[in-house]
Amino acid sequence: MRLTKIAITVVMLALGITMIFPYLWMISTSIKRPDEVFIYPVQLIPKVPVLEHHITVWTGKDSFLPYYLNSLKVAFLSMGGAVLLSAFAAYGFARIEFKGRDSLFFLYLTAMMIPPQILFVPKFIMFDWAGIYNTHWALILPGWFTIFGVFMIRQFLLGIPKDLTEAAMMDGAGHIKIFFRLMLPLIKPALATLAIIDFSWHWNDYENALVFLLDKNLYTVPLGLQNFIDENYVDYNKMMAAASAAMIPMIVLFFIGQKYIIQSVTSTSVKG
Repeated sequence: MRLTKIAITVVMLALGITMIFPYLWMISTSIKRPDEVFIYPVQLIPKVPVLEHHITVWTGKDSFLPYYLNSLKVAFLSMGGAVLLSAFAAYGFARIEFKGRDSLFFLYLTAMMIPPQILFVPKFIMFDWAGIYNTHWALILPGWFTIFGVFMIRQFLLGIPKDLTEAAMMDGAGHIKIFFRLMLPLIKPALATLAIIDFSWHWNDYENALVFLLDKNLYTVPLGLQNFIDENYVDYNKMMAAASAAMIPMIVLFFIGQKYIIQSVTSTSVKG
């Protein structure tokens, strides 16, 4: 048994190093000189680290700061709306009895099978009609409606005994009061998990930003990285410096919410 555990540990360690290597190469490239980027064998630690690329990314002609702020705006507003609306819808599907509820929820889930690329043309027509094309609202408003979020929170709510809801109703509480005063505190782990996942989706969203944003001043981080690509040259040093900085919000958000993620996974496994 000990040898088996050691073997499994070694294999998992090797897989972990394989997965983290691209990130190490990214950070390493951001502090190398241009002539050291493609040296083989790869040297993760440069002989003379330089911070020039990190400084230029933020203070140069095409500063990365506007793209960074645009992504923060889109990601946080989308995340807030998605968490709140998903919680509302999930409560309705899990706690409110009405005819055809399960069939409606099944029909709702089938929408997950529709490739998002198919919706680009209808969304373009709708956004142009509503006057939000080429604005951040074209990314924020659709982000408020997430099928995955409703499904995840509903499954979490189903694990909470119905006796709590029935007891609150007997005390005269309505669904609104039960939702805000009783259910929201109980589903904090699920809400935090959804918040982190949803923030990650919108922070890294490239396709929607590419299709619905024309003004360069509205560009988000994924589009801003294209500034380092010319027809005949790619500035890998500055691109990797900007990409390294783009990881910071995700790392900070994960460390803030990791305890809730662990609670969510643990509670779900126990209920299952």
